[in-house]
Amino acid sequence: MSKNQISSSFHAYLSRLRWIKRWGLKRNAHEENVMEHSWEVAVIAHTLALIKNRYYEGELDANAIATAALYHDITEVITGDLPTPIKYHSPQILAAYKQIEQQAESELLNLLPEALQEDFKPLIQHQYLPPSHQQIIKAADRISAYLKCQAELKAGNTEFEIAAQKLAKNIHELQQPEVVFFMQTFAPSCSLTLDGLMQTS
Repeated sequence: MSKNQISSSFHAYLSRLRWIKRWGLKRNAHEENVMEHSWEVAVIAHTLALIKNRYYEGELDANAIATAALYHDITEVITGDLPTPIKYHSPQILAAYKQIEQQAESELLNLLPEALQEDFKPLIQHQYLPPSHQQIIKAADRISAYLKCQAELKAGNTEFEIAAQKLAKNIHELQQPEVVFFMQTFAPSCSLTLDGLMQTS
């Protein structure tokens, strides 16, 4: 088969991330899908990497981290979003989910033309991602979830009170200086209204 005849459904799968809803066990004032969450995690991860480089002597590839963050939940187009309380309900459930996730990673990677698979492997199969990149993306993922909780609380939705408290504790326990910097510098203004933002500007 010539390169002009290759057909792949990889991007068709990616486009369906907009239909995968997050926080499925909770009532949402504003529903969030995996596609928008992935974008937010990517921009937060990019910022965290730059903070680490500029203020804490890091040597991270911020662009590579942002790219990997865009793909960090790609398997959910197959598995759906399994809520955290269920995923971590027991070691058995977590182990089973990890196995399903790895199978989904392999299936998605195999959808790509063979010549591209090596390029996408560290983006789709997380075990090939450098630990330093994984650490930043994990922190960005938690920050994104925390900001979502704060937005829901601001909308009067008390469903997210306990989740917000747990995420705040988890973020604090990371003990990453770039995370502390982000939470002190950027997070507070995320709760402002548009008028409030314009006044502070």
